[in-house]
Amino acid sequence: MITSEAVSAAEALERLKTGNKAYITAERGIGDISADRRADTLENGQRPYAAIVSCSDSRVIPESIFGAGIGDLFVIRVAGNVIDSHQLGSIEYAAEHLGIKLIVVLGHDHCGAVDAAINHDPDGYVKFITDEIRIAIGEETDDYKACCLNVRRSVELIESSLEIRREEEHGLKVVGALYRLEDGRVEFGI
Repeated sequence: MITSEAVSAAEALERLKTGNKAYITAERGIGDISADRRADTLENGQRPYAAIVSCSDSRVIPESIFGAGIGDLFVIRVAGNVIDSHQLGSIEYAAEHLGIKLIVVLGHDHCGAVDAAINHDPDGYVKFITDEIRIAIGEETDDYKACCLNVRRSVELIESSLEIRREEEHGLKVVGALYRLEDGRVEFGI
């Protein structure tokens, strides 16, 4: 596990909140995506300060939402921000090998996957996603409440992972958050 230069969960959360405040009023991207930054991360490796499990929705771009640049965030995207063994493996890698102390499950309102779980009965591989969301939301039909319940379930699944529980002893924190499409604001502590 990487311990040098590891950012605490509290400091990582503060960086995300500060970046989100800047994003709300920004006209252009504010993260460092320069050639120098690319060269630095190539030569010295990545040192992200947080891992974000986010929905694949094209309107939800964690690096932009949090004012982050290349190498700042370890982003795991999947429709409906659901958790399975693939996401858990990525999270464990981020915690154990990259030294990340903060894992954020970032859901969003007006989520198509949540809507599909509430109002439709999809087939094919999409059903794997909506079945997971249905477990999370039960009979809830309110979009906002269902999205929050979905985030909470993903947080619980991450926290129940044996490897993550071991990492919590070293300061790892898992936080739920919800992105508001209308104004770009992120609500933490969902």
